[in-house]
Amino acid sequence: METPVYKFEPHDYDTVYEPAEDTFLLLDALQAELDTIKARQPSLCVEIGPGSGVVIVALSKHLPAGQTHCIGFDLNPNACRMTQKTAHLNAGSRVDVVNMDLLAGLRPTSVDLLVFNPPYVPTQPATAHATASLEEHIDEFRSSVDVGQTLVHAWAGGADGRVVTDRVLADLPRVLSPTGLFYLLLLKENKPEEVLEQIRGMNLRGSIIKERRIRGEHLYVLRIERSERK
Repeated sequence: METPVYKFEPHDYDTVYEPAEDTFLLLDALQAELDTIKARQPSLCVEIGPGSGVVIVALSKHLPAGQTHCIGFDLNPNACRMTQKTAHLNAGSRVDVVNMDLLAGLRPTSVDLLVFNPPYVPTQPATAHATASLEEHIDEFRSSVDVGQTLVHAWAGGADGRVVTDRVLADLPRVLSPTGLFYLLLLKENKPEEVLEQIRGMNLRGSIIKERRIRGEHLYVLRIERSERK
């Protein structure tokens, strides 16, 4: 999938994650999976933390109009505005954006296509409060005067880089539809094989569908679905 047009203003770089190599790997993986995705005829496509919006906008341009509703969930209001801006810059895209925390507002078994490029850089907070600060706090994004600390939420992942990812995995059996697909980007230090083993105990199955070494990072894209499709 081609990268959609996006436009950052100077102040956007302080608060919104700019598309980078991990973004482009995810786009490449979704391109390779496009026939599989279309065959499932998804009604609801969700991206968690769309940031610039390029991934969810790219998907919206390739999924049938009138069949698939594409939504981005981001707790950073600046990222929500950027995703909306990217959608408006690309003819044919249809994307709604919601300022909310992960998947809490979704009904059970409602998501047919889920995409997540999480905060994956391993960090070791010294206190329980620091661990909590790595997770989503909408008020902090709205009121923070330290924009550098706002952007840290886009990449700091806590122990093993999986503080936020593990929250999504725990909620996945609730929100994923019977034929749903989940595409997750991970770093080698996030222990992707351990993630695949973990989900087997949740009646889910997964595999690594793409990987790439980029400037000292080894990135993986996982595809996860229910063990038994209806």
